[in-house]
Amino acid sequence: MSVHSSIRVAVIGARGYVGAELVKLLDRHPGFELGLVSSRKLAGQQLAAVIEGVQHSLQYQLVEPGDVAAHRDIGAWVLALPNGLAAPWVAAIEQHSPGALVLDLSSDYRFTPEWTYGLPEANRAAIKQARKIANPGCYATAAQLALLPLRAQLAAPPHIFGVSGYSGAGTTPSPKNDPEVLRDNLLPYGLVGHTHEREIRRHLGEHVYFMPHVAPHFRGITATVSLTLTAPTTRAQLLETFQTFYAEEPLVAVCEDIPQVRAAVGGCGATLGGFAVDPDEGRAVVVATIDNLLKGAASQALQNLNLASGFTELAGLE
Repeated sequence: MSVHSSIRVAVIGARGYVGAELVKLLDRHPGFELGLVSSRKLAGQQLAAVIEGVQHSLQYQLVEPGDVAAHRDIGAWVLALPNGLAAPWVAAIEQHSPGALVLDLSSDYRFTPEWTYGLPEANRAAIKQARKIANPGCYATAAQLALLPLRAQLAAPPHIFGVSGYSGAGTTPSPKNDPEVLRDNLLPYGLVGHTHEREIRRHLGEHVYFMPHVAPHFRGITATVSLTLTAPTTRAQLLETFQTFYAEEPLVAVCEDIPQVRAAVGGCGATLGGFAVDPDEGRAVVVATIDNLLKGAASQALQNLNLASGFTELAGLE
């Protein structure tokens, strides 16, 4: 597709934090045009009145899957819906706009072979050819970026200690996004069988153990990854391995120090650092930080949309 073509994009379920972030990114994109933004609760309100920084005069609409037929001018559909709600939309788009690009932000299609898994640093070539993209989970993004350079050197399943700001729990009230529950607190949850644990195992091709936690800060993820390696290494060698692996990746920074989660907020990339080695145990530790709403969701979605639509990967992100 020509990079000079303007592609109309629909964002379905844009009331949440991730939907709002994606609308902001699309609003300033040089090649995508917001054509439809759906929210049941915000229908009739202008985007600019709800999302700070958005200039678009478009209003939120109440749209159902049955309305897809009336919007054949939409070239890309982004489904920003809760888990379990994407299927009727996908079916309607396949029926009425079979050539349209579909990107799902939920976990509904991350395990479906017919869908392309949208982690650009691991799957860029396939994304460029894709018409159905499953955007990765936030924790899964951070963990896989920390593990990819060492995947061939793992002697045992890595252990991933993940901590997220409470925006990762969405806008529906729960203990995981209740400031009073989280005040002076760290809330462990889903300590076995978490969907992101299964996602990492599936797409990394390695067994891992993942333990998620919610912290009192609003946004940002820290993933501390402990690994047992097949051969001895040093901190300098570990650092060099990561620097070489990500040398051509503009959205992955590698640093010697332990990255701070507050520095990740508002950024579209990931930072990997804090490399530590215990030579007696054959053990290494790597720390990854991302903004869960951006590289963990919205900005990674835009990376994928760019790649699949023929735009430069960082269009709208620089």
